[in-house]
Amino acid sequence: MKLTKFGHACVRLEKGDSALVIDPGSFSEESALDGARAVLITHEHFDHVEPERLRRAAEADPSLEIWTCEGVAAALAGVPAEIHVVRDGDAFDAAGFRVKAVGEWHAPNHPDQPIVQNVGFMVDDEVFYPGDALTPPGVEVPTLLAPTNAPWLKGSELIAYLREVRPARAFSTHDGLLNEIGLGIVDRWLALESERQQADMRRLKPGESVTLL
Repeated sequence: MKLTKFGHACVRLEKGDSALVIDPGSFSEESALDGARAVLITHEHFDHVEPERLRRAAEADPSLEIWTCEGVAAALAGVPAEIHVVRDGDAFDAAGFRVKAVGEWHAPNHPDQPIVQNVGFMVDDEVFYPGDALTPPGVEVPTLLAPTNAPWLKGSELIAYLREVRPARAFSTHDGLLNEIGLGIVDRWLALESERQQADMRRLKPGESVTLL
């Protein structure tokens, strides 16, 4: 399986001739969707989903399928793709990948804003993407895509999450709001935790890929 980081919170997984994209929001490159057969969307915030982009992708490939929560599905009513609503515990096949939905709610954010639905995804028992939440997956995680910066996230919470999940490897997501100084701090914290846990923990740059076992 090949994993490629796109901007902010978007990743693309490729296996054979199949490609699956997670959270292609407005801060990521639209090219992430090129040739993708399936899209997973964790929640409704614009940095994770961009309906017009998905509409163009579905018009280019009518076989495109999308899996997401109820809130996002309602927002994508005008997208000409097959849209599947999933909830915590659901398992399904998407473009040749085996996926399980994990979690229900976004982390608490602004006190005046309601907490929205958020569903994480475990892909092929290899990659866990929690979305905007620090959801314990309850199983061994070979590869964790860990949010490293957000209005709802403290650095100490990120480290506690890495120590709770104890993945074999972890790559940064949700880092598109940071300048070079902030990215340097993320790099340093992940390097320290990588050394402590003897695991591969780091930030992939946009466009960078890794091959997973």
